Amino acid sequence: MPAKIVSGLRLFSPLVYRLCQSVKASIFVSALLNLTVSVSGQTPRSWSPAEPKPQDVPRAWSQFIGAYGPDDDVYFILERGNKLILLRQNAGEWILAEQASAGSDPKTEAGLAARFHRNSAGQIDFFNLGNYGVSRRQLGPSDGNQQQIKPVRPVDELTREALTASPPSGNGPFRKADLVELARLDAAIHLDIRYATSNDFLGAPVYTQARAFLQRPAGEALLRVLHKLQPLGYGLLIHDAYRPWYITKIFWEATPPEGKIFVADPAQGSRHNRGCAVDLTLYDLMSGKPVEMPGTYDEMSPRSFPNYPGGTSLQRWHRDLLRRAMESEGFTVYESEWWHFDYKDWGEYPILNVPFEKLDTGSGATLIH
Repeated sequence: MPAKIVSGLRLFSPLVYRLCQSVKASIFVSALLNLTVSVSGQTPRSWSPAEPKPQDVPRAWSQFIGAYGPDDDVYFILERGNKLILLRQNAGEWILAEQASAGSDPKTEAGLAARFHRNSAGQIDFFNLGNYGVSRRQLGPSDGNQQQIKPVRPVDELTREALTASPPSGNGPFRKADLVELARLDAAIHLDIRYATSNDFLGAPVYTQARAFLQRPAGEALLRVLHKLQPLGYGLLIHDAYRPWYITKIFWEATPPEGKIFVADPAQGSRHNRGCAVDLTLYDLMSGKPVEMPGTYDEMSPRSFPNYPGGTSLQRWHRDLLRRAMESEGFTVYESEWWHFDYKDWGEYPILNVPFEKLDTGSGATLIH
């Protein structure tokens, strides 16, 4: 696996770790990246949609969409232009004919049979192309919920230790910290702070309060992003923003040794610690529900790459819309996570270690004291 990609993964899943142990993993990831456009060296783009919003596809198609095959010969079934596409890495693609009914299997237009096999639960676990069988790859949690690991040590024990540790000072001078609370900026900014619940990757809460903060310039830029998206019918759903340094240390110490390449090293700190990174997604203003993206939040699988080619046209359109709006206001998408954006001035701020309950919110502005 390219070092840039390995170092870029902040959290992890058992799937990605197993891939990293295999020599063939580099073949799979490199082939995947060859299907996408690099996210490095980004320049600001128009915030408006690159193309009209596509229609959603029949719900029955979701059973076929996914990745199949071994590391060195991966197939993707995705939707594009209201058609199911069979994409084979480095070998081209085929259009799958529309299904005659919800229970029928699609076939290639060229007449090549794509016969799908369902397990006892009715889920597709492999398909045949002629005499060639292709097994389904498990990308992300099978139930679509939060992916979790078993911490090396109890989280409460690690928390007590982390609270007594000291973060790195870094090389200043730095700007004075001036954190603003995002929920106070606009009622259309909603929160889903997983780390304040047991519905996070550790299976235990690490935040004492479900709150989100950013340095003031980043918060003001995020508010402009919201105002650009609202006329299109979308609000912002925040999963995480400023993260006290001691939380980064908990993540590091809780992770098994073989997986530490997937979490931020507390010796270096993170952009979350500086109050200049935000994890977020879109929600529909009419229904209040999060929109569907090609992958789920905090999922460390190839579906998390900002240019992952799979999923549906509507999922990719939403992912690209979020990215375009964020980039238009000085944010940069993280190379391995479609939901993670860093503000342009992150290097000008110090690593912070102030718990949420010690932040002052008396006037709507949050100042560290």
